[in-house]
Amino acid sequence: MQNLTELPVNATSQRSLSVIIKVCVVIPFFCIFLCCIFVMLYIFASHRQFMDSSRYILFAHMLINDTLQLLSSVMLFLFVMGRVNFAIVYCVPMLLISTATFQNTPLILAAMSLERYVAIFYPLHRPTAWRSDRIWIIVLSLWSISFVFPIIEYLLGRQDPAVDVFSTPVVCKTTAVNSSPIQRLFRAAVNVLFFAVVAVIILFTYVRILLETRKLRQDKVSVNKAMHTVLLHGFQLLLCILAFTHPVTEILITMSSNWLAEDSAFLNYFCFILIPRFLSPLIYGFRDQSLRAHISKTFHSSSKKVRPHVGH
Repeated sequence: MQNLTELPVNATSQRSLSVIIKVCVVIPFFCIFLCCIFVMLYIFASHRQFMDSSRYILFAHMLINDTLQLLSSVMLFLFVMGRVNFAIVYCVPMLLISTATFQNTPLILAAMSLERYVAIFYPLHRPTAWRSDRIWIIVLSLWSISFVFPIIEYLLGRQDPAVDVFSTPVVCKTTAVNSSPIQRLFRAAVNVLFFAVVAVIILFTYVRILLETRKLRQDKVSVNKAMHTVLLHGFQLLLCILAFTHPVTEILITMSSNWLAEDSAFLNYFCFILIPRFLSPLIYGFRDQSLRAHISKTFHSSSKKVRPHVGH
């Protein structure tokens, strides 16, 4: 009888320990990401030459988008770990931001690849929308496209009449809001469409720039840099596609080990959503020579300010 009474207590304590470990893994990781992103955004805001380049404006836009995506996903993760339930009317905006920013990432990669294509093939007469003072047209278009499809997906669903969107508490997950078969089919079709179109754009720009390097006898250095940049965007796209592997990996982990479903889901979330989102902007940012130089200067100057204070 004593063992029967101790079993729920042990299970509860084990789950509490598991939740604490997961939170302690995610939060420091997310804080490091935010610090790196804020440093790069600070450099963009404090140096005019970056804001005069369409390439860096799109990159800053990608940093903001990834920050919103990780912020919303980490908040949803903490709510699920803490078993915090609230009304659908508060849950839908968070899910909308998370989905829209997730779909916006490949669109930004496509825009950055096209910007390199335009810079190589139209260096003196750029189209109006690709100039630094008009690039906001491209940025607003990307945000509009990325938000339209999640809104349509939500409108396609049929709400349960017994559920009041203003008062009924639910677990804030995608399945709580978008659970109908037509919504799942629509979401899958949109994701496949987005990533397929972006893959075609990146492949097209890479091949065109590659062919251009064989024609040009001068300025091959800038063309080769543009080709490597587009290739890097393809690698970033592969990192984003890793998020779609979670159903397969969860099944494989569950079949090959005694892990709980929530533990395998956390492993997928950390490895295939958090880490790719963390690596993608950092690889691109630290690869750029001018941006890397400003980052090292920023950290060097901040360390100089800390040392006298510590000595005092």
